[in-house]
Amino acid sequence: MRYRYFRDHGYFIGSGVVEAACKTVVAQRLKGSGMHWSEKGLSHILSIRTALLSRRYEEFWRSRLTLSMAA
Repeated sequence: MRYRYFRDHGYFIGSGVVEAACKTVVAQRLKGSGMHWSEKGLSHILSIRTALLSRRYEEFWRSRLTLSMAA
């Protein structure tokens, strides 16, 4: 990896940003006391949560509606 180039251009080169995102997106919602998730349920809730936190919630539901109408 070209660390100097990326650092000079303002890119993140450490894992802290990714780890913080995992904590925010995954841990806060999915690791609550007594929670158990199936793989399918986990996948669905993470899709919704990432759409919500990335401000793409409306786009997410529009795409889901389009997919269900095509089926």
